[in-house]
Amino acid sequence: MSQAKTARTYNQRHIPRPYTPGGRRVSIYVSWSYPAEAGRNTAELDNRFSTMTEVRRVAWPAYEDPKWSDPYRFQQGIAGSLELFFWAWVPFQDFVAEVTGHPVPVYQRIDQAGFPTPLDERVLGDTDILFVFGLDHMVTEQKAQPGEIEALRAFLTREDACLVLGPHHDVGASDDLSVREMEYRHHGDPLVPRQQRFATYVRDLMKGLGVPVINHYGLRPATGEDNRIAPLSTVRDLDEKGWLRGVANFNFHMHLPHYAVTTEEPKAIHVLARQPIDTSRPHPFTEEGNTEFNMFLWMPPSGDRAADILLADSTIFSTLFGADESLRNFWRNLVS
Repeated sequence: MSQAKTARTYNQRHIPRPYTPGGRRVSIYVSWSYPAEAGRNTAELDNRFSTMTEVRRVAWPAYEDPKWSDPYRFQQGIAGSLELFFWAWVPFQDFVAEVTGHPVPVYQRIDQAGFPTPLDERVLGDTDILFVFGLDHMVTEQKAQPGEIEALRAFLTREDACLVLGPHHDVGASDDLSVREMEYRHHGDPLVPRQQRFATYVRDLMKGLGVPVINHYGLRPATGEDNRIAPLSTVRDLDEKGWLRGVANFNFHMHLPHYAVTTEEPKAIHVLARQPIDTSRPHPFTEEGNTEFNMFLWMPPSGDRAADILLADSTIFSTLFGADESLRNFWRNLVS
């Protein structure tokens, strides 16, 4: 990561960005309560993020540089692993700022200092493209309020607006412990517990906005002989706006959600890209005969909604999991 040209700031109010022709204003909204996530009891096995110490042990020696391992420089508890997300979003923010000419603010539902930021006009007023990263564990009960859904409905009446929803995975939803174990062995990530259920907040938004999708499982993508993620299976004829122009693949992540469509109406939502699954590892989803999962979806404008709604997991915008030219093409297509 290149050295930042300006100093970082924190604990300041956002300065609204003026509209500029051709320069779309992008905002990121992280649906978690940072204190609720960072404060989870580490004696609990399930439904929490890893501590930084656990990350260092599993990924050794990747994080043994003092900037990660020195407790006087970097937090070693769950808060440390949360901060890795912010580090990994910076390249996406910088890329979008270069493309659009606008900085990309990152809002948190409840931030490190406990300040709440609901989705309202303060966030939406100077936003053209809103990314909502559904990284709240269900046990923290981050529920979308009616006023937030109404604010989003108003936002979506704008023809120039776009909403990108990214509910994260839902691992171990079954009460059958043997099924949870199968899911765990399938994705193969020792940092993900047998049960890790995300995205109450985004599920609430989808229900309130009539988005016929539910996030299921955490599926391991297939890879080629070079260990690169397998190419997407795309439906180019439905990609009317060219979001997948120049895009062959996203980035590899061991546990990605299947965005199951819950409507029979064929024009309501389009699955534009599916990801092949690593079928060498058993999983309840593949045992049902599935070889791919839904990865990128588009809801065209309909009725009073003039804006597009897209579904794509937050890991696609995080360089914790790598970024190549194909992925950067996808980023560019979304924001330009």
